[in-house]
Amino acid sequence: MRITARSLFFVVATVLALPPLLRAEDTAYRLPPPALQKIVDAPRPPRLVASPGRDLAALLRPQALPGIAFVAQPELRLAGVRINPRTYAQSRFNYVDDLWLIGTSDGRELRLSGLPQPLDLADLRWSPDQRHIALSRLDAASGQLQLWIVDVATRAARRLELPPLNAVFGTGFEWLPGPGDGARLLVRLRPAGQGAPPASDGIPTGPNSQQTEVDAGQRQIRTFQDLLRNEQDARTFEHFAQVQLAMVDLAGAVTPLGAPAMYLRATPSPDGRLILTDQILRPFSYLSPASWFPRRVEVIDLRGERVHTVAELPLVEGLPNGNDAVRAGVRNVEWRADAPATLAWVEAQDGGDPAVKAEVRDQVSMLAAPFTGAPQVLARLSRRVDGIHWGRGDVALVTESWWKDRSYVRWRVAPDAPARAPEKLHAGSTEDRYADPGEPVQAPDAAGNPRLLFSPDGRSVYFTGAGASAEGDRPFLDRLELATKKTERLFRSEAPWYERPVLVLDPAARRIVTSRESPAEPANFQLRVADKRGRFGPPLTLTRFPHPTPELEGIRKEQIRYKRADGVELTATLYLPAGYDVARDGRLPFLLWAYPQEFKSAAAASQVTDSPYRFNAVSYWGPLPFLAQGYGVLDDPAMPIVGEGDTEPNDTYVQQLTASAQAAIDEIVRRGVADRERIAVGGHSYGAFMTANLLAHTRLFKAGIARSGAYNRTLTPFGFQSEERNYWQAADTYDTMSPFHHADRIQDALLMIHGEQDNNSGTFPIQSERMFAALKGLGGKARLVMLPNESHGYRARESILHMLAETHDWLEKYVKGAPAR
Repeated sequence: MRITARSLFFVVATVLALPPLLRAEDTAYRLPPPALQKIVDAPRPPRLVASPGRDLAALLRPQALPGIAFVAQPELRLAGVRINPRTYAQSRFNYVDDLWLIGTSDGRELRLSGLPQPLDLADLRWSPDQRHIALSRLDAASGQLQLWIVDVATRAARRLELPPLNAVFGTGFEWLPGPGDGARLLVRLRPAGQGAPPASDGIPTGPNSQQTEVDAGQRQIRTFQDLLRNEQDARTFEHFAQVQLAMVDLAGAVTPLGAPAMYLRATPSPDGRLILTDQILRPFSYLSPASWFPRRVEVIDLRGERVHTVAELPLVEGLPNGNDAVRAGVRNVEWRADAPATLAWVEAQDGGDPAVKAEVRDQVSMLAAPFTGAPQVLARLSRRVDGIHWGRGDVALVTESWWKDRSYVRWRVAPDAPARAPEKLHAGSTEDRYADPGEPVQAPDAAGNPRLLFSPDGRSVYFTGAGASAEGDRPFLDRLELATKKTERLFRSEAPWYERPVLVLDPAARRIVTSRESPAEPANFQLRVADKRGRFGPPLTLTRFPHPTPELEGIRKEQIRYKRADGVELTATLYLPAGYDVARDGRLPFLLWAYPQEFKSAAAASQVTDSPYRFNAVSYWGPLPFLAQGYGVLDDPAMPIVGEGDTEPNDTYVQQLTASAQAAIDEIVRRGVADRERIAVGGHSYGAFMTANLLAHTRLFKAGIARSGAYNRTLTPFGFQSEERNYWQAADTYDTMSPFHHADRIQDALLMIHGEQDNNSGTFPIQSERMFAALKGLGGKARLVMLPNESHGYRARESILHMLAETHDWLEKYVKGAPAR
């Protein structure tokens, strides 16, 4: 064959158009420097789960990061749920590898015998009488989710010989209150004789079709992930969602309750005689997750027979526009915790549409067993119900809120006298952290139901909160007298410690357990005891968890304040490497790590956040590991996007974002610690979106690190983050905010990392893939790293190490060694 100049040109052109061949180092997991590896493998603090009597607590130590072989197990992604087909459970459990008890009065450790090894604990529940603890545990050999019981008196664990649990929805088990508290459990089992999942030969039987409804009106159609795609998916989902409800005693005797069904949840009544069930029905949807499928909410007895149908809920495929939109009809059905068997639920009075003018938005109703009378109205509210805390017949707290104006009100109502006028306890703005009264303190009653904790005279309740102030967060414990509405501060965290109440051990609140930390000391649990005048004495240490990263003990932290050009005050936390001396070492390369937030008030946006006295916890997930590599870090610099009155915050998103970034850089340069020519910016999710925007609209940064982000807002056309308007209502805003639309202006280096199986609404992996393709085609400096088997957050040790290795190399190349522009 004769090779002509023309044919040679086409061969060369074709070769040049092909993507570069992958090198071996691009297809294998990599390790970061040893200092970063140590951070990844550092122990994580145990979690505390108090007993109903609050004299004991279980401590659960999280497992080390799982390996990629564990994370890469088969996974079904159906109807918004991720299922391990081997275990019949959600595939994203965080397992526990050690469990022990402590006394909350003296910190004595009580070790348990008979626990299996490896433990692989998925969940834990104390029995209402505190005599037993139920555990669900993954048996790796069989792939079954097992149920284990701990006898608290003997501290011995044993397995209940049962059919395997199904935990596709929920934990798979709950204690049944009532006679013989702690003697029976309500469990979800795999149905007997269920057989194998439906098989597919891979040959389609026809197209998958969808059609809009006539005159259905406008709706928000969110960009959900992992949806059903065809009838084969639907049958597979139906198989794994089927559970057999049953009662189990401590000898392992099983009593089935009715026939198997797709139970989204099953909750015992406070007296243990009835069960509230929420059952998924057909038809399914290709647009909505399982929680929006048709459902039947009903009450069954302990024989599995239907006692009362609460509601038949239709399929929901989208909601009215706005963040205050809810589904029409009955929602949030629950048991009233302070009554034997009384249902309570919420129902929108405006059809769930915030655009409809209505004096009453939500109504709370109740109906007591045997459910034969008319429901009683407990509250009629001008906002959306945000939560109910049950106490006793004359006291329940109902909180309502409205996103559009960030307002909230908390009411005292009387469930046993619903005609009594409600009393306002608190009201204000959800953005005003300084005025936040906190959340009500609850404690389990004799049946294990969470109820408001009352003072011994019954006249007061308690609240705990972050205690935000101009000095930073100062957690508190307050007592509120219900009749006078007067508040007394019982405890407030004092410098140089960050100390937050975790448990109130007695009705008089004279004994509390706190979590106490300082910049140099990790959080540990403490006992505080008050004297007769109510003053708390010095703490008694209950736990002594060591410093997880002792090699980083010397890092320095300072909470700093500075102003944006428009006068909005900003907060950030400045970290400097251990041993750093500005006179000796000069200016450092810096990494800013942030996450924007919308506000309706400039005053609220200017409030101080976080505390300067928190422990310098260096997690692999944030930016702090790079302190070990000689970088300075500005963590969580405020990036408020403010829109007061009728102004929408995002209409000036780019301008405000740029001004906040400029102010942050100017401040660390003014302090003499940062080199203006060697600064990178990074963030995760909406922080990644921010990062790409800053590179598109400024030259403030040498590089960007964007993890699991979204870059083209036309791919999330029915709202994103706090944006209520759809694309067709605010096309200019969507376009201006989309860094993809300004990719031709990005001149500095952008590293994008994304999980290949990201299931977060709005951050489809295609967002990063298309952004990278645009930058590559435009000749930009970019790198795309797709992590196999990872979702919006990354779990496998190999993935985390690789993430840090990529980030380290990018910073070293484009920031630390960067020449002046």
